[in-house]
Amino acid sequence: MNDRQIVDSSFTAVINAPIEKIDLPTWAFALPDKEYQGCSPAHVAAGFTTAPDGKRMSINVEVIGGSLMVQHYIESIGEKDHLVLESVSDVFTPNGRTTIEVTWELSVKAIDGGRCEFTNHVQSRATDEMLALLDRQGIPFEVFRAQRQPMSIAHNSGETPLFAESIERAALAN
Repeated sequence: MNDRQIVDSSFTAVINAPIEKIDLPTWAFALPDKEYQGCSPAHVAAGFTTAPDGKRMSINVEVIGGSLMVQHYIESIGEKDHLVLESVSDVFTPNGRTTIEVTWELSVKAIDGGRCEFTNHVQSRATDEMLALLDRQGIPFEVFRAQRQPMSIAHNSGETPLFAESIERAALAN
């Protein structure tokens, strides 16, 4: 863990669909709002747009640990079986607005002809802005990290099997 890393969390679930039918970028960039909301009680809204450089962007809104987050996930790897999205996310805390860097990595690998293992990997890091907010409040980063980790890990653990089910539905609908 580097000195700014808050969370590095990875969970897996089985998708009952052949790998040939799975397309993670298509799923992520066409995910209906209701489908996203169904993948976690913390999920508020989802949509998609493009970044200023033309890359695809998924906008996700969720509440983790009582803080509203608006994530601006820009595609950095967009393969059918491997998707990496990076965001400088807005975080609205009781003590003010700040930002956090988040990398969301989704991948699938075939288990057999009809099943895949889905991995949902999330990493977050403090920005200079976040460190300054914590400093102004007299909150040591290590204390913030220790409080944030269990909430973020629990969120990832809960959404992973529901994301897998959503990806499975999308794969089998094609």
